[in-house]
Amino acid sequence: MNIARIDLNLLVYLDVLLRERNVTRSAAQLGITQPAMSNSLRRLRTLFDDPLLIRTSDGMTPTERALELKPLIRDVLANVERAVEPKAAFEAFTAKRVIRIMASDYAESTLIPALLDRLAVEAPNITLDILTPSDVRLEDVEQGKVDMLLNRFDEMPQSFHQITIWRDDFSCLLSVDNPLNNNFDLDNYLRGRHVWVSKTGMGASVGMDPLDSQRLGWVDEALKILGKERHIAVFTRHYLVAALFSQRPDLIATLPTRLAKLQINNPNVRLHKPPFDIPSFELQMAWSPLLQHNPYHQWIRRLVLEIGRQS
Repeated sequence: MNIARIDLNLLVYLDVLLRERNVTRSAAQLGITQPAMSNSLRRLRTLFDDPLLIRTSDGMTPTERALELKPLIRDVLANVERAVEPKAAFEAFTAKRVIRIMASDYAESTLIPALLDRLAVEAPNITLDILTPSDVRLEDVEQGKVDMLLNRFDEMPQSFHQITIWRDDFSCLLSVDNPLNNNFDLDNYLRGRHVWVSKTGMGASVGMDPLDSQRLGWVDEALKILGKERHIAVFTRHYLVAALFSQRPDLIATLPTRLAKLQINNPNVRLHKPPFDIPSFELQMAWSPLLQHNPYHQWIRRLVLEIGRQS
């Protein structure tokens, strides 16, 4: 028998008939006419090749086949009801799960601490697994193995969902012993030795070349517009390491302002506005379309966005 040719509403009718054992009452409960209910019973008898309900002195009595079918039909309908009923709301406080987030160390340093504060209160049994961009393949994200990406993205598959968390600009960190603090203009900026730091996108890279201006990013592109270039003394992919390097008296680190301000109480460095215009950038959150309608994922996305908008 081809199930595609079966009217599954008949199973609903049979469930009610076996419970009520009365055609009229069954029709009233289903909101159909008594003749329509009688017709459905005839179709059921044909479908199962069994009379199912027989009129006796005690009313409509189920056959042996009907009694066998009763729990099976109830299980089928219960499973269908569970499949189509709305998903239960995510109960964050009692949830136990691991949330995997690919984050640049910029996002890990500026956003994740506030996320941990909120989780400690609202979802104390949730564990975060923070992955670096080099740990993750796009296929892992697409399949929902990684819950979300927090980074700046040059490119992203069109099927992925993404949203901006915040915009940030740039600041410069110099050691208090750096003589350029006294007159931090463009000429002195260019006289300095610089820390380059950036890592966008995903996957492993093969190193940087100081002459490859197209890959150097926002700071060096802004200088190129002015017909200038800086002397890069060290390349790193870690913003906090760049901040550490800036404590050397001969180095300048040009960093996202939110991250540079983490050093605002550090007596060994000073914060400066860059002596030229650098375009701002966006921190973005991206995730698989497979997770778009998942209640827990909707909850964590709302929480991350709320933290970003309050920062």
